[in-house]
Amino acid sequence: MPDTFLESNAHIEQITLRDFRCFRDEHFARLAPLTLIVGENSTGKTSFLALVRALWEVSQNNEVPDFKEEPYDLGSFSEIVHRRGGSAARIEHFEAGLRTRNADSSPTSFSVTFERKGTAPFPTVRRISNDKGSVSAKQVNGKLQLHAETKLGSSWTEEINVQFPRSEVTHLIPLHFLWIMRSDFRKDSQHPSEDIEELIEELQLQPLGQGLDLRLFASAPVRSKPQRTYNPSRPARDPEGDYVPMYLAYLARQYPREWNTLKKKLVDFGTAAGLFDEIEIKSLGRHEGRPFQIEVRKRGEKLRGPWRNIVDVGYGVSQVLPLITELMRPDAPSLVLLQQPEVHLHPSAQAALGGLFCHLATDRQIIAETHSNFLLNRIRMDIRDQRSPLSPDDVSILYFERREIDVHIHSMRIDENGNLIGAPPSYGNFFMEEAARSVQY
Repeated sequence: MPDTFLESNAHIEQITLRDFRCFRDEHFARLAPLTLIVGENSTGKTSFLALVRALWEVSQNNEVPDFKEEPYDLGSFSEIVHRRGGSAARIEHFEAGLRTRNADSSPTSFSVTFERKGTAPFPTVRRISNDKGSVSAKQVNGKLQLHAETKLGSSWTEEINVQFPRSEVTHLIPLHFLWIMRSDFRKDSQHPSEDIEELIEELQLQPLGQGLDLRLFASAPVRSKPQRTYNPSRPARDPEGDYVPMYLAYLARQYPREWNTLKKKLVDFGTAAGLFDEIEIKSLGRHEGRPFQIEVRKRGEKLRGPWRNIVDVGYGVSQVLPLITELMRPDAPSLVLLQQPEVHLHPSAQAALGGLFCHLATDRQIIAETHSNFLLNRIRMDIRDQRSPLSPDDVSILYFERREIDVHIHSMRIDENGNLIGAPPSYGNFFMEEAARSVQY
């Protein structure tokens, strides 16, 4: 069995979408262990991250996704489905899917069709497929239609009566339960052929296979405002990182060994980014229920600077600390969705963040939308200079290009020399024009 995330190659390798938000018709986006999403403002980058989370919730947890859940709020169905030039061209549904790869099995695809239910999108069709065939469940005339077909031509269809979830119900009936329960709904149920049964058994109706776990974290574009003093409370994850100071204090007080391990990782990044060289939790009392402060300090070659409260060192530290804590904590999630991780960071710190991503993507999948060319270029150079365990194929750059009122997705790669492959003519025009203007006399 593979020992590492990269060796198992277990990750989402492609997202498909059709008629979703600003994306007209069908689009394909290649994902990798490390994926950066770039493009101008209002080109659907955040919407894309929201869709990745929605697909994860439906495929892994059988949840009806909430497209208004923080840190994303895409609105109601009418605001999510693509609109082609006004109400005269109404579209009644949108589609999306993901394909995963696992070293122990062939790639598996999961797709879902969303239709309006009340004012929200509801998954009416779910389909799982691999190189042998597919199985699906679809609502038809008040019943649920189960269908399976193989690439060799065998097919099987059956309709069963199922009590559909009400609008306030947040979970779907798992597909494997539907297949197991089908004979209970119809005594004259036609038995599937042997190759259909083999297909169902091979898929196991688990779209992501055995190589991925269920933990996902999505961060907000702006993290919580730092406080001079914190009162201890239960540390529960949140997109803005409000919980992080409490989590750090809890670790320092209850699990000093784990705290020292995490602290070293935080300090290593803080030093590389030029942000801080030491970090401590300062308790304002002798028992664990007392308030505390977070302090950092810088070191010179011979002298150490004074300890400073996190409030007094600028927003860069407080904005990046929740993010790197989430990525480095012992139980870090296997899929991380990040919005503008470079917020409030100096270009040198943005570059250091790119280097950090190159190392962390060896045991988790990172998908980050960014406006930082410094972050992107550091990743390109680290791949070129072999300073990262990642190979060129382990990185994907998605460029979202606006065309009229729609957006097109370009899946770009990095070669062994750090060059971008597959960049359209429009990519980088702004930077080249600005550079040319800056050298004019």
